Amino acid sequence: MTSAAAAGSPVDGILATATIVLSLVIAVWALVAALRHQAPDRLQVGGLAVLEAALLALAALALVALGGGERPGEPGAFFGYLVTLVCLPPLAWVLARMEPTRWGSAIVCAICLVAPVVVVRLQQTWEVVGG
Repeated sequence: MTSAAAAGSPVDGILATATIVLSLVIAVWALVAALRHQAPDRLQVGGLAVLEAALLALAALALVALGGGERPGEPGAFFGYLVTLVCLPPLAWVLARMEPTRWGSAIVCAICLVAPVVVVRLQQTWEVVGG
């Protein structure tokens, strides 16, 4: 039953994979900028905006599935991770703007390394159905 739940999970699939890959690409870009003593640039900010759009689409898919009667295995944790996930890119942007030095790029890198972990945890909390 777990594999069936995983196959039908709205937070698993190409969009989730794309958000993970995009987040890691932005993290690497930000790490290179930090190592080169560069502040966050427009490319990092644009990447964060694209990442946020993808994460909002992922959240919308989850909410549509919930509206259709599907339920995550751990609803409390699922909603906590979902809210956290969509808040990460704006948080990175705000903190990077507050620190317009190489450390702003390091902040973007760190938060973009957290996002894939939260996506995976979101998937795991959905897939608990059926034990």
